[in-house]
Amino acid sequence: SILNHTAHISCSFQKSQEIDIKDLIVFWQKGDGDVEVVHEVYYGQEIHENLSPKYVNRTKMDMDRWTLQLLNVEITDEGWYTCVIQHRQKASTKIIHKSGCSLHIIANYSQPEIAQLHAGKLKPNDYLHLSCSSSGGYPEPRQMVWLVSQKNITYRHIQHMDVSQDAVTKLYNVTSKLNITVPINTLTNISCLLHLGEPLGSIVSVPLGI
Repeated sequence: SILNHTAHISCSFQKSQEIDIKDLIVFWQKGDGDVEVVHEVYYGQEIHENLSPKYVNRTKMDMDRWTLQLLNVEITDEGWYTCVIQHRQKASTKIIHKSGCSLHIIANYSQPEIAQLHAGKLKPNDYLHLSCSSSGGYPEPRQMVWLVSQKNITYRHIQHMDVSQDAVTKLYNVTSKLNITVPINTLTNISCLLHLGEPLGSIVSVPLGI
């Protein structure tokens, strides 16, 4: 799910059309050890007494699709969710369905931006000091690659990538630096490519022409 959007966590089971939800207890929980109660439907009525505080007013069940809607998802909502359905049978209840899924959150990184870390005019054989930065994304990216193109040939430079994570939002900021000699008598285009991994792909900066 995308950060601040709605996640849909399914709990469908084969006989869902045959059983009246008023005969069922349905609940979702997060985690394995310290379990948090995410949502509860008690014989057709949504109840809120047992919910973990962070999920109050953030969930609702689509009873036609047997799907939990988790609103305004945050990075801390990532994790394993379990759905349990109990059926009322005379004086007791019996678990008739249990399923789980893993929720992953995506936050879009800003387009990488190249900055020159020096002032004044450069002379041939001087060093060109560049940085490339992208911010506000999740999960942590794989790598940042510099692409230096001259005369239809592109050179790849994989430099160290500095990664920092905001303590509150859990979003990542990344920066990489490149030092190359100033090109002489040839047009050079320099771009910076941020690899995010599957299924997100990559995003590239606007080229810098030297």
